[in-house]
Amino acid sequence: MGVSTASPDKGIALVTVDFPPVNALPVQGWYDLADALRAAGRDPEVRCVVLAAEGRGFNAGVDIKEMQRDTERGGHGALIGANRGCYEAFAAVYECEVPVVAAVHGFCLGGGIGLVGNADAIVASDDATFGLPELDRGALGAATHLSRLVPQHLMRALYYTSHTATAAELHAHGSVWKVVPREGLRAAALELAAEIALKDGYLIRLAKAAINGIDPVDVRRSYRFEQGFTFEANLSGVADRVRDTFGGEERS
Repeated sequence: MGVSTASPDKGIALVTVDFPPVNALPVQGWYDLADALRAAGRDPEVRCVVLAAEGRGFNAGVDIKEMQRDTERGGHGALIGANRGCYEAFAAVYECEVPVVAAVHGFCLGGGIGLVGNADAIVASDDATFGLPELDRGALGAATHLSRLVPQHLMRALYYTSHTATAAELHAHGSVWKVVPREGLRAAALELAAEIALKDGYLIRLAKAAINGIDPVDVRRSYRFEQGFTFEANLSGVADRVRDTFGGEERS
């Protein structure tokens, strides 16, 4: 349980997340993931990182129960910690010194969108679904990252309704590289990573920095702006009111 790093092939680091039952990460989990991604990117032998997960789905966002327990005690430490942890993990994907390939299966929700939206490429299983149920959880955020996956008006409709999009739909929009059966997901992601890892290590790092440098949106600043409204929702009391009614299966 937790975040682990392996080297399945030359030039590739495989970072795997495993927080049963649904990969809803606690505060420390987000920081651990950020540390693992940054460490992999700093390794001079690594030319591509594959971000994957074990269990029922890729990621169900933050651990709502951890946040509720803290709120019941009159504190906001878990909320602040989750916001900061997500911020660091999303940034670690984006700023990883080498390309990051996300291998997505099952549900990819909330914070999961922040991770894959900042990835360089996405390989998904045919049962993968992507969405931001934030409004149903009394939260806001990660529209920055969803807008990197789908066109603007679709992003807004998905955000306001909490609906999800399938891997096939994202493939049609060009944001998913390949859709494969679940049993072939890890192999397909590693195949893409291996092709990237054939490039010169110094040059691939220059390429990553160059592509980030021409990005039209500053994802860190944009996401931080969104987080301000999450704090407002909590201070106003509306977040607690909505979270108290939340009982979806994504809860850990």
